[in-house]
Amino acid sequence: MAVNAVRDKLTDYTVFKDGRLLLGTADITLPSISYMSDTIKGPGIGGEVEMPTMSMTSSMDIEINWRTINDDLTELMAPVAHDLEFRGSESHYDSGTGRIRQIPAIIKVRVLPKTGELGKFETSSTTGSSNKMECIYIKVTYDGKTKIEIDKFARVFSINGTDYMADIRAALGL
Repeated sequence: MAVNAVRDKLTDYTVFKDGRLLLGTADITLPSISYMSDTIKGPGIGGEVEMPTMSMTSSMDIEINWRTINDDLTELMAPVAHDLEFRGSESHYDSGTGRIRQIPAIIKVRVLPKTGELGKFETSSTTGSSNKMECIYIKVTYDGKTKIEIDKFARVFSINGTDYMADIRAALGL
């Protein structure tokens, strides 16, 4: 690992669905991971606290924006779960050695379609077509190490190798 690494940019990426390369992707908005929460107040608390429910996440959206209407857009509108894999290569510059190293970043998701925007027809312009999907499973692997794994239906919430839902599953007899 570089001592003087400058994490520069995502050099390039590909998108796969069920192991098949998808073409025409313009850009992808990955999900925000935010904890569900509830406001607590009362004796012993100096005001209110928006208390996160650790390991329980709010809805996680993924959006794929396309330049045109295409087969991939319509395929992802089918009302079934879709397994997608985003494979990226990040450029890291080592200011000590002057070398650039490519770091793999892989994100695997299982998604359910929410909306399919066909976009608009305008001469000499992109259509602005898009798919918005609910992410029910995500696994983020960075430089060969699993950093995040969330499986909402299996009650898994793992960050850097620690599954924070293990105690919850044990308490539920799962």
